[in-house]
Amino acid sequence: MQIAGKRIGMTKVPVLAVFCIGVVAGILVMYMGKSVLLKDTGLFDEDTLYHMKYMTVDGRALFCYIFRKRILVVLGMAVLCTTYLGLVVCAGAVGWYGMSVGAYLSALALRYGLKGIFLALVGVFPQYLLYVPAMLALLGWCESLYRGIYSRSISADLADKGFWPGKVGSLALILGAVTVGCLLEAYVNPRFLLGYLKVF
Repeated sequence: MQIAGKRIGMTKVPVLAVFCIGVVAGILVMYMGKSVLLKDTGLFDEDTLYHMKYMTVDGRALFCYIFRKRILVVLGMAVLCTTYLGLVVCAGAVGWYGMSVGAYLSALALRYGLKGIFLALVGVFPQYLLYVPAMLALLGWCESLYRGIYSRSISADLADKGFWPGKVGSLALILGAVTVGCLLEAYVNPRFLLGYLKVF
């Protein structure tokens, strides 16, 4: 496809490869910068975990914060995928999440070893059982919409009366899954996390 005289490829975003590259990058950054990132920063240190162990969680306030943050990400990606940089945005999001996972696991593993890995898993359970499928569905949705807009070979899909209602319906399902994930993160996850911290 030609845009402004430049060819834009229509290949699929290699999600697994980009994610793995991000994970490795996150691990390397955390490992090489551990003297700065882990020392005197309060990042998962014993004092922070001690205070977390005895804190009271306001589920409603936490839900409002998480919901606003997650939904803005979904809507932001949905809007950005309609631009020329749609696939770059998708790849960037996958790489960023991979890097976050690598840094998150590395930080806890460097501080606490195997206990830290279990803490990392408890920290994302059960909400990520919904977040991960929702993000994969969102990436597919974004790629499909991007191609529908910019690829001449399939741009006829835009004229299909069922194209846009289908897209809106799919996005609504993704938003619904993310919303339920936010509820789990705000009301269920703190119980698992605080319970684990008491025996940590």
